[in-house]
Amino acid sequence: MHIAIAGNIGSGKTTLTKMLASHYGWTPKFESVDFNPYLSDFYDDMERWSFNLQIYFLNKRFKDVVDISHSDEVIIQDRTIYEDARIFAPNLHSMGLMSSRDFENYSDLFDLMMSLVKAPDLLIYLKSSIPNLVSQIQKRGRDYEKSIRIDYLTGLNERYEEWIKDYKGKLLVIDADRYKFGNKEEDFLAVLDMIDGELFGLFNKDGKNSEK
Repeated sequence: MHIAIAGNIGSGKTTLTKMLASHYGWTPKFESVDFNPYLSDFYDDMERWSFNLQIYFLNKRFKDVVDISHSDEVIIQDRTIYEDARIFAPNLHSMGLMSSRDFENYSDLFDLMMSLVKAPDLLIYLKSSIPNLVSQIQKRGRDYEKSIRIDYLTGLNERYEEWIKDYKGKLLVIDADRYKFGNKEEDFLAVLDMIDGELFGLFNKDGKNSEK
């Protein structure tokens, strides 16, 4: 079973992934950030490193999706492969930070990969405003994120909304401005109620896939 969490930078994906993995006993699959060899360079010079960064993420996330497809465990994934191709790469291209040649090459590779994998059983989208994202980014204090541009975050948010509006799979949208699940227990319990409602019929009481 594959559960995935999507959302903009600073929306709380990693925090919620950890909390749900602990609560349900699921296996977490985290985004490769701290060991990413391109991320710091990218934030310093987006145009120079955009293609390199996106290819790195695409490679890592495709490997994750393949590994998940071969697992009998319930996997909770921090960010999806779709966000790279539907959100981040198009945003970089529209801002003039990725050339059309690189974007078309990237998109062709993504389409090939998508012909080999399937969508998550449940996608959880953390919807957040720009002020909330900026606040969360500042709180975690990562040096390479200090130079993130507001127009970059804004463009990403707009593309997230367009993508989610047309998403065809099983989807749960959580308002990350309203539900401070990382700090307030009552908010986390409210999020759990929403998730339990979406998962009803998919799992047994012990957290295993009811279809197995």
